[in-house]
Amino acid sequence: MAAWQYTRGLHEIGNGIYAYLQPDGSWGWSNAGLLVDGDQSMLVDTLFDLKLTEAMLREMRRATPAAEHLNTLVNTHANGDHCWGNQLVKGAEIVTSRSSAAEMAEVPAAMLAQAMQMAPHMGAVGEYLRRIFGDFDFTGIGPVAPTRTFDGELTLHVGDKDVQLIEVGPAHTRGDILVHLPQERVVFTGDILFINGHPIVWAGPVSNWIKACDRIMAMDVDVIVPGHGPITDKQGVAQVKGYLAYIGAEARQHFEAGHSAMEAAKAIALDAYASWTDAERIVVNVNTLYREFSSDSSPVDFMGLFGQMALLA
Repeated sequence: MAAWQYTRGLHEIGNGIYAYLQPDGSWGWSNAGLLVDGDQSMLVDTLFDLKLTEAMLREMRRATPAAEHLNTLVNTHANGDHCWGNQLVKGAEIVTSRSSAAEMAEVPAAMLAQAMQMAPHMGAVGEYLRRIFGDFDFTGIGPVAPTRTFDGELTLHVGDKDVQLIEVGPAHTRGDILVHLPQERVVFTGDILFINGHPIVWAGPVSNWIKACDRIMAMDVDVIVPGHGPITDKQGVAQVKGYLAYIGAEARQHFEAGHSAMEAAKAIALDAYASWTDAERIVVNVNTLYREFSSDSSPVDFMGLFGQMALLA
């Protein structure tokens, strides 16, 4: 695999395929993609706020005339750092999974904007929110519903390029999809892959996420663009799968021993992943695993989980 530098901005993969990278890949610093063939173009994900998305679109327009009028926008999932810039992509068909579309409507940018306004009065959790999200501006972001949804798989085209959308959620979120270009041997994974950062399992089950990693491993691909972190190959996929399998086994032992989810999160050793960012996400991951083990379908206390992560950060 070519050694692409992990630097901010647009990176040409070849044959009309580009990755837009945002180091260091931590909270909110997501990747995106651009696919071009002739005058046809597709954007894979927007960014966390309007300023970042507009800067990305300007760079893409400088790189290729086809980016002036994007035909299609694919959102890999519902998290804001992959879709809250959608309103800037005028006239494009917006495609995502049906589950992701529903989740987008449930968590608008205004919700996080309000939380950030309240953060100075929220103690430790507010300090944590400002640390991880303080670089972003959530004002002025309006809800933009997808114009086309699907379940399972959908094949689109960018000129002569086949683009396979493969739903692998629920995993990271309820409706994660992969964007696979089989002829070019490239896949954009959304947040099924965090490279050099701890994954966060908002939805689960973890077993589905492991299956998604296996799905990527079975593909005939050379270039893998993760949702966060540097461009990778199948070794990166194996590392994420290994992490998920490890925390699953560890959490099961603590669950069967009667330990609380927070006790387990504090006790699970992450030494093998010490160089990865955002280790406090173990709180969410163990909580999701415990919910799986106990078949708990009650509403998730997301703000409570951020408070617990603040204690470990």
